[in-house]
Amino acid sequence: MGGSAEGIAYSEFNHRFAGLSDLLFGLAELATALQYPHLVWARFVLPGALGITGVFLFVWSDHDAWPIGSLSFAETFGGDDLEIIEHKLYSVLALVIAACETLRRTGRVRHPIWAAPLVFLVLIGSLLLFVHSHGNHPAMAKIELHHALLGAVGVCAALSKVLASWMPGASQRLVKWAEAAWAGSVILFGLLLLIYSE
Repeated sequence: MGGSAEGIAYSEFNHRFAGLSDLLFGLAELATALQYPHLVWARFVLPGALGITGVFLFVWSDHDAWPIGSLSFAETFGGDDLEIIEHKLYSVLALVIAACETLRRTGRVRHPIWAAPLVFLVLIGSLLLFVHSHGNHPAMAKIELHHALLGAVGVCAALSKVLASWMPGASQRLVKWAEAAWAGSVILFGLLLLIYSE
């Protein structure tokens, strides 16, 4: 379906849906970083938004794929269409982050190591964007450039979160700046997804 008018519209909608989700949780993360006292609920936007996005992408990332398309479960996950497999992988990454961040942000787990899934899965997902394929698409060069920009912003987001989460002896001010850089990177990532076009 890549390159057809229907395929392009479907792909652009999915990218923009994910972009809206990223923008919303990026703004919530910024509110948390800036410590707005009346927005304590903002820390739960990230797991909620990523949970919704993860489910959405798992089901609707590719209209030919399981569970809504003609491909079976085995053909979807064991086939040779890397684009479909990568999209399903992104949905799983989002769901794992959502689950871990829900546990962390509700206080059910407190050890600093629980920040690792967010950091490392964002980093893995961002690095995968550098090699993410949209098959034989007429706008491949444009898509690859856009995904490379997304990957670079995602790597910056992950590194900012590393600084915010694991800087031994860092001042509160430095941690706050790192959290704001994390949030800003997520917002930029969301904006890039919102302007995605093929």
